[in-house]
Amino acid sequence: YSKRRNGLFKTAHELTVLCDAKVSIIMISSTQKLHEYISPTTMTKQVFDQYQKAVGVDLWSSHYEKMQEHLQKLKEVNRNLRREIRQRMGESLNDLGYDQMVNLIEDMDSSLRLIRERKYKVIGNQIETSKKKLRNVEEIHRNLVLEIDARQEDPHYGLVENEGDYNSVLGFPNGGPRIIALRLPPNHHHHHHHHPSLHSGGAASDLTTFALLE
Repeated sequence: YSKRRNGLFKTAHELTVLCDAKVSIIMISSTQKLHEYISPTTMTKQVFDQYQKAVGVDLWSSHYEKMQEHLQKLKEVNRNLRREIRQRMGESLNDLGYDQMVNLIEDMDSSLRLIRERKYKVIGNQIETSKKKLRNVEEIHRNLVLEIDARQEDPHYGLVENEGDYNSVLGFPNGGPRIIALRLPPNHHHHHHHHPSLHSGGAASDLTTFALLE
């Protein structure tokens, strides 16, 4: 392809120089690459204009007419959409017949049903999220009650090593995760996963953490 293209362009150049001809060649390869030759001091549009004049045809009229036709269709679509929007806002109803009014009502009812369905779905999701948060808070409350009862029965219950107290395990400093740690009675079994027992002075004490939902 390259060899034949170069040979063709060479011939075109010879015609330009030897015969004072105006030559324009446009080639598109199978890989969609464009190659073009145009005689020096000549523009492609000038060659097309001279071709139209010599042959007596208009290369641009049909293309322009198609563009105008497409533009008119787009304008018509735009007018129809604007009219439909006004009608759904309760305007421009005087020109509607009975059947058109019925169709408009049906379309709006269908749109309202879709909006309601979406609204109920959003509300349902919010309710489920609130229920999960409520169950989490209730679970934490029950375990806090157990902790308080255990502390009342045993004043020394809940003390930790190095003179720490119960408050030292209520969370993490410096903006750590919102976790509540509870020390449960030895005979208390809970369905949550327990962390390994923490030992203080050789005696095991069960320490369970509960994450607060945001």
